[in-house]
Amino acid sequence: METMKQKNLLYIHGFNSSPLSMKSQLTKQYLIEHNVDIQFHCPQILSSPKTAIAQLENIIASAPNQQWCIIGSSLGGYFATYLSEKYQLKAVLINPAVKPYELFVDYLGIQKNPYTEEVYHVTEQHMIDLECLLEEKIAKKHYMVMVQTGDEVLDYQQAVEKYQNCQLIVQQGGDHSFINYEDMLPAMMEFLDLQ
Repeated sequence: METMKQKNLLYIHGFNSSPLSMKSQLTKQYLIEHNVDIQFHCPQILSSPKTAIAQLENIIASAPNQQWCIIGSSLGGYFATYLSEKYQLKAVLINPAVKPYELFVDYLGIQKNPYTEEVYHVTEQHMIDLECLLEEKIAKKHYMVMVQTGDEVLDYQQAVEKYQNCQLIVQQGGDHSFINYEDMLPAMMEFLDLQ
């Protein structure tokens, strides 16, 4: 008789964010309130793209025979796409960054994470490392992608173009934080097979 695999959800927060972000906390709260039998992982992502991906890969590798799925927000959505393709995992992306190596030019130099107060440098090498993670071809069945047209940080149309053949939800208005995120959690859990 085959034993049920432990389910794991990896939540990847965005740039200059943390596990204390609103969407992360709402996701965790939803899982608890609905008694979803799952291990919830939401690490503080390291500030260098290369070390961040290694960190996330190590988390997945720590339970290689278990079932994994991913939620990624903003830059976390970009990382989630890379991991989804590498490990063939289902992923929900929220206002995902599509070409962060272009966007981050505006953030070169000293940064301070408002959650952790970590001070670090965004360098040219970060752009190179981010571009190395680009997945041109994606398995459309693996993704549910949610964007709001009022996103003031990212061009939502880049995500619409890249993920057009996936399960794509485009909401008018809103902003980069994804307004009324909690209303989407039941549909997200259904997509990830976590009801």
